[in-house]
Amino acid sequence: MYARVSTFRAQSSSIDAGIAHVRDTVMPALEGIEGFVGLSLLVDRSSGRCIATSSWQSEEAMRASADAVRPVRDRAAELFGGSADVEEWEIAVLHRDHRSNDGACVRATWVKVSPDQIDRGIDFYKTTILPALEELEGFCSASLLLDRASGRAVASATFDSVEARVRNKDQLDRLRATGSQDVSAEVLDVCDFELAVAHLRVPEMA
Repeated sequence: MYARVSTFRAQSSSIDAGIAHVRDTVMPALEGIEGFVGLSLLVDRSSGRCIATSSWQSEEAMRASADAVRPVRDRAAELFGGSADVEEWEIAVLHRDHRSNDGACVRATWVKVSPDQIDRGIDFYKTTILPALEELEGFCSASLLLDRASGRAVASATFDSVEARVRNKDQLDRLRATGSQDVSAEVLDVCDFELAVAHLRVPEMA
């Protein structure tokens, strides 16, 4: 499974209109493209950072969809009031404890490891990070996306509410530190998001 991630730098006044557009226009448009699996949208209202992730059955399907997706993405960027940066990732892990509801939020962590340590990093995430996340109150799901060539990865954990994420802050910080040390990962960024659209529909991959 693969994912195309579009990051918009939105104007604060345009975020709600952008969310509605992604939900009501972008998702139905993508559903008509072969190989499309689902879509999610993360929103950080304080910074205007909005991340739309479309999932695809294969790398070939993702690449073949590029021309059809481009005008849809460009229109979404207009409504968000900013431009879009686009990245493509392999979905290495996806695990759901239960589906999210309104009010869910996501902690996303971007890291970089040596490319020759990618497989070790995946194993560490599956055997150490994921079981620890499952023990946290309010945990919904987790994913690991990666780019093998560069060694970059983004790990996301979804919680039922902002309150649940806040209560788990210390444990999440410890997990991040453990991962950084054990697989020599450089933490590039950490950000908390509102889960505005949750229809990724990627099957269990843990």
